[in-house]
Amino acid sequence: MSIITNINKLFDHRIRLGIMSVLMVNEYADFNMLKELLGATDGNLASHTKALEKAEYILVEKQFIGRKPNTRYSVTKLGKLEFQKHIEALEKLINKTQ
Repeated sequence: MSIITNINKLFDHRIRLGIMSVLMVNEYADFNMLKELLGATDGNLASHTKALEKAEYILVEKQFIGRKPNTRYSVTKLGKLEFQKHIEALEKLINKTQ
């Protein structure tokens, strides 16, 4: 078994890594919060959240607050498990190469 076996390709991009990191420590985050924290454009953030949603790593909830649409994201159990495995694999890789 390779040391990089559990490194998840879906988390290769910094925006997806950032989305998951934010959601791991927050119950949820809305689109504007993620956009501001990650310095992403609307289109960029939308495409990365869609990729994570398709993999069933995040849950997307759309609602209206007053008359304004609001999109809220939370991490799924599968997402938590896969992200934890990814982080552990990175830690093993770092410790192995020091």
